[in-house]
Amino acid sequence: MTTFAIHPEVTKAAVEAALGDKVKHIDIALNEVTVLVSAQNYHAAAEILRTAPGCQFEQLIDLCGVDYSEYKEGAYDGPRYAVVSHLLSISLNQRLRLKVMAPDDDMPLVASVNDIWNSANWFEREAFDLFGIIFEGHDDLRRILTDYGFIGHPFRKDFPMTGHVEMRYDAEQARVVYQPVTIEAREITPRIIREDKYGGLQ
Repeated sequence: MTTFAIHPEVTKAAVEAALGDKVKHIDIALNEVTVLVSAQNYHAAAEILRTAPGCQFEQLIDLCGVDYSEYKEGAYDGPRYAVVSHLLSISLNQRLRLKVMAPDDDMPLVASVNDIWNSANWFEREAFDLFGIIFEGHDDLRRILTDYGFIGHPFRKDFPMTGHVEMRYDAEQARVVYQPVTIEAREITPRIIREDKYGGLQ
């Protein structure tokens, strides 16, 4: 059993007290507190969580995008995109999951927290590149994993697994060119289960 310097219930109470009416939902799962805030309160809530007594989440460990378009097999009815941050308080030995939903599915936009935790810089660029989530206030929001001319966002659940285009080097033109994807559907070979003691093996 993991021993906690501060029990999650204490962390939850401290977060609720610090954020007040900025909390839309808060609960405890897997011994960690998850708090949901609105997009308009996201930046202010992040600032409070970093400095408020009983919170003191000095480090942002991870930040990622989430696409809920196929959540619960399509039965989910709510905003499509979310940003989830994992925070760590070194001084109090506690963790927090901070979640915000982007209010507009067509143009998912939330505030950048790069000015609060500078580790958010590349994480926000990654979420922008792969999910198309825009972080308002980020001073260098550009693609980080895909090519400069790439169109689309690969982690959106409506993006084809093979992509739309592929690139290759064209010797005649002496440059890299883009062309439609030429990948063909693979034939799946059924898995064969051998009989007992096949080949004399136990």
